[in-house]
Amino acid sequence: MQKTHPNLTLINDFFDAYSKNNMEGIKKVLDKNIKWHIPGEHPLSGTKIGIDEVLAFFKALTKGAFKAEPIIMGVNDDYVIDCHRNWSNIENLENLNAMSCLLWRIENHKIKEVHNFPQSQKDVNKFFNELYG
Repeated sequence: MQKTHPNLTLINDFFDAYSKNNMEGIKKVLDKNIKWHIPGEHPLSGTKIGIDEVLAFFKALTKGAFKAEPIIMGVNDDYVIDCHRNWSNIENLENLNAMSCLLWRIENHKIKEVHNFPQSQKDVNKFFNELYG
């Protein structure tokens, strides 16, 4: 029987907490000095530094009623890369429904840094500017 790599377990724990809007669960898997890079030109873009800024970002995302479904993950001792489908659920707005890849850097069994690579930055910018602008 093959054992799951601990970095995959860590990211799965993140997605489980995220799906339940469990901020305490998310907090448990983050390094206190985490950097989360959100590309684009919209109100939520930029690098979030530290747990408080990252949690504020996730709290802001609740306005979009976002969901994420992991599709595939790759892992080594320092990184996880995942591709997932993410979508919003808002009435009277053209919802976002796209793929994203995240590159997760793991250090001391915590998520230390994340880079987000959306399928279409143009679509993400448009959606987030309409919702949060």
